[in-house]
Amino acid sequence: MLVRPDLREAAPRGTRSGIDRGSGQGPTGPHHPLRHRATLATLLAALLLTVPVLAAGCGAADAGESPAGAELTVFAAAGLTEAFTEIGELYTAAHPGTTIRFNFAGAPTLVMQLRQGASADVVALADNANIEKVARLVGTPRVFARNKLAIIVEPGNPCAVTCLRDLADPELKVVLGEPTLPGGACADRILAAQGIGVEPVSLEDNIKGVVTKVAMGEADAGMAWVSELTEARGKIDGVVIPDDQNVIESFPIAVVGGTAQDGAAAAFVDLVFSAAGRRVLQANGFMPPE
Repeated sequence: MLVRPDLREAAPRGTRSGIDRGSGQGPTGPHHPLRHRATLATLLAALLLTVPVLAAGCGAADAGESPAGAELTVFAAAGLTEAFTEIGELYTAAHPGTTIRFNFAGAPTLVMQLRQGASADVVALADNANIEKVARLVGTPRVFARNKLAIIVEPGNPCAVTCLRDLADPELKVVLGEPTLPGGACADRILAAQGIGVEPVSLEDNIKGVVTKVAMGEADAGMAWVSELTEARGKIDGVVIPDDQNVIESFPIAVVGGTAQDGAAAAFVDLVFSAAGRRVLQANGFMPPE
């Protein structure tokens, strides 16, 4: 509450100067002009002390909001490239001045970088096994999506691949992910459960590498996330792996511990779980979390 003095008040009639000439102590009357000046100065001083406090209170950011000018670094599995790029655009549109830097790579590469002290604010991987390897470095992970594998082939499926067993054909050039890669580990589990032996011509360190080899004709077939069929539409075709032969993998996300951008990082994670974030994930071929 601001106090405004009434500067129009006048001394009552009959008052001469307000100075007690007998005391010699200056103005003593309650309505003397000099007393008004002293009162006004006191009030103005109080007002000047109050204004900065009010301004500081109005400028404080709400808890959990991304501060203006924040720079956010997100480590994410390569298979999330298209979906997270789109979510990142939604985030920066909602938080003007914020910059997001994405580091898309295979989970083993991201885990190694985090262990070596790489700076990150959010991490999102393609399986729980790899995020458990950095459990001491991140907050509690939350599953935001699920995925499963498909056989990917060149457009038109020129080699007529129809099932998993066709991948065992020694004349077929097959590319898979490395066994430490979530997609590669899932492929190994699926093939082993069906008793199928495959000799890949290449083992890739991220799922995009598998897609690229098939899309460029360097391989006849591969195994990749179903979401890649949406994101690489027109570059590859897919052959469905029946659910009773497939593996469903969870995709977790977490805020990196000790980040200086904890508010911005939490806001990004919230966006991933929001209705808008889930629409983006679904449009890119991901299944919702259980």
